[in-house]
Amino acid sequence: MNKNIAIGTDIGGSHISCVAVDLVSGKIIRDSLTERSVDNQAQASEIIGTWADALSASLAKVPSGDVKGIGFAMPGPFDYVKGISYIKGVAKYENLYGVNVTEAIAENLGLHNDFLIRFMNDASAFAVGEAWAGSASGFNRSLSITLGTGFGSAFISKRIPIVDGPQVPRLGCIYHLPYKEGIADDYFSTRGLLSRYKKVTGKELSGVKELASLAPTDKAVMDLFIDFGVRAGEFLAPWLIKFNAEILVIGGNISNAYNLFGEVFEDSLKKENCFCEVALSNLKEDAALLGSAYLLDDNFWKSVQHALPLM
Repeated sequence: MNKNIAIGTDIGGSHISCVAVDLVSGKIIRDSLTERSVDNQAQASEIIGTWADALSASLAKVPSGDVKGIGFAMPGPFDYVKGISYIKGVAKYENLYGVNVTEAIAENLGLHNDFLIRFMNDASAFAVGEAWAGSASGFNRSLSITLGTGFGSAFISKRIPIVDGPQVPRLGCIYHLPYKEGIADDYFSTRGLLSRYKKVTGKELSGVKELASLAPTDKAVMDLFIDFGVRAGEFLAPWLIKFNAEILVIGGNISNAYNLFGEVFEDSLKKENCFCEVALSNLKEDAALLGSAYLLDDNFWKSVQHALPLM
């Protein structure tokens, strides 16, 4: 039996998205896409039930005999080897703490023992998806970042996340690195942009889309984006150079405002003697779905297992 389909699953802060992916062609089977809103404050049984409902809907759209398993792009802290959640202190999914998600999903869906369920960090899944079928697919070494609620990142060599060694920061992440009075995540994120806007104007906004809409007529807002681009270039350049990255791929909500800071960002990289390619994600939300589905590729799974405990 040719099991060439995997269900890729992206767990967001308040939603789940899942879709069937053909592992041979790398194509998404679009009519299998299922999305559900999730109450991240609910009890574990309700959260798992919503996830299982979404997965069941996607599974129903493809021949069951062709499905090899489910891959999850999952936020941490999480034991990506055993499938156990250790999320705590982030005001979402805290009731999943200590829950074996593998067992809970299998039980809810009534899956047989040889049905595979695998997990990877969500930022790594995004980067793997881009390396497999997106903007980084023609390159061996890439850094993919997501600029949004948080500052996600993953260093990739031949589609494999690099999480240790002298060329990358600890755990292969950059969000936790010291920057200004705090860490990089405090600055290169939606939260960082909106807090600086409030500091300058005393006003609160709902998101980056609203902030970006003000830029054409508000110099203070335009200056915020320019500062963001310059500082992002200064911050990222040393790591891009150290890793010998051939391309930087940018995703996340803030990337939708790239026209406001992209030029100064790329100039900033060059001033730091970093000349790698820069590209916006062309897969967007599909990247993590593809990356999580790719966990069911046997060769990739063998190569990535050593990295999972460090994610």
